[in-house]
Amino acid sequence: MKLALQLALAFLLFSLSARAQEFEQGTGAVCDTQKQMERYVALFDGDAEAAIDAVNAEEHDPTACALATVTYLRGPQLETVRTKDTAFEIVRILVVGVSTPQGVRPVKPAAFFTVFGVLEYPA
Repeated sequence: MKLALQLALAFLLFSLSARAQEFEQGTGAVCDTQKQMERYVALFDGDAEAAIDAVNAEEHDPTACALATVTYLRGPQLETVRTKDTAFEIVRILVVGVSTPQGVRPVKPAAFFTVFGVLEYPA
C-alpha cells in the first residue's frame, strides 16, 4: 500500500510538471514565516547555519528555519530584501518532497518561505 501511494504521488507530480509550473529541487534555508526569513537575511553573513540557529533561538522554536534539500513549486515573489552587498527575493514555496539518504521522499505539501539571490547592477 505504501509503495502504491508513493507511485501515485510520483505519477501526479510528473503529470503536473508538464503544466505551466515545474517542480524544482534545491538546497537552502527554509522558514515557516516570511518574518523569520526576513530575519534570516538580516543575520546572514555567509554562514547559513549560524543565521538559522539565531532565528530559531529568537523564535524559541528549533524548527522555525532549517537548511534542507527539497522539491518544491515556486510561488510568488513577496519582497526583495538587501544586505550591505547582496539582494534576495523572499519567495513562498510549496514543498512536495524532501531529500533523504534513500533519495527524494514525497511529503504532504506544505508552504514555506525561502530566498533566491538577485543579481543587481550598479546604476
